[in-house]
Amino acid sequence: MITETLKLVTTRDNEQVAVWKVTAAGEKSTTHRAHKAQNIFLTHGTFSDKKVCLGIASYLCQLGHTCYVMEWRGHGHSSSPTEEFNFETVATYDYEATFCYLFDELKLDNLHCVTHSGGGVGLAMFLVQYPDYIDKINSISTFACQAYGAVTTPIRYTQILALKLVTKLLGYIPAKKLGLGPFNESYYTMSQWYDWNLQKNFKSSFLKDKDKNQYFDYRAAMVDITPPVYAISGKGDRFVSPTRGCKLFFDNFGNADNVFIEYSLANSHLEDYDHTRVLMSRHSSNEIWPTVAAWIDNYAS
Repeated sequence: MITETLKLVTTRDNEQVAVWKVTAAGEKSTTHRAHKAQNIFLTHGTFSDKKVCLGIASYLCQLGHTCYVMEWRGHGHSSSPTEEFNFETVATYDYEATFCYLFDELKLDNLHCVTHSGGGVGLAMFLVQYPDYIDKINSISTFACQAYGAVTTPIRYTQILALKLVTKLLGYIPAKKLGLGPFNESYYTMSQWYDWNLQKNFKSSFLKDKDKNQYFDYRAAMVDITPPVYAISGKGDRFVSPTRGCKLFFDNFGNADNVFIEYSLANSHLEDYDHTRVLMSRHSSNEIWPTVAAWIDNYAS
């Protein structure tokens, strides 16, 4: 039986971020006992909440691991901010509060990260800003993660620019009406993603050094993120996180042992996975989740 326990952690800007401890009770099979128990951090991207992560979290818990699923501010059981926030706000405050909780309060001695979409973007930004945590992470697995590679053709550039203008006009993306997920995202949140992709950069909107007027260049700094990365893309994900964009993002991490795989029919997989199904589908649970578990096993401590 899977058990979910909620802990609200307080960020430095006084928001409450939901962190769910997910565990499995009962006897494990002989196969499950072969896995060395590890701690796993998971988080979602835009429009989403913990539900995106619960399938693979439950699977990993059945293997004997303990999972901690973080929900972004304004999502799930986290508090609803009165002030606007973007990807960088979440990376700077929500991740920081969660990792302080995991390492300083719970005193975890190992941690693996599994992220979907913008969750992986946030993790990269967090680790650039807080490099002391880099050596505390055993491994990273990313599903459909990219920040500046969605523009693959001139047509795609026009589409994203048009989407940015429509979002600005509306003030938000009506995710619920469009079937994108349970949480709408504001223009303030999404404009950062639009600009990264349209300008093909991955730079901060926050000042790194006010005296020198310097901003974080996350793309350049990602080489210092050295935990082994397993990056997963789906061929059917053609707009949000196309394979080319995921590969561009992946190539900036700094470990020669990193692995990138596009899951597609052409590569003898079960389907050309789209942005959601690459993490949440029966096919994914059968052929992709076990590879994540094997990646974690390879770097267990």
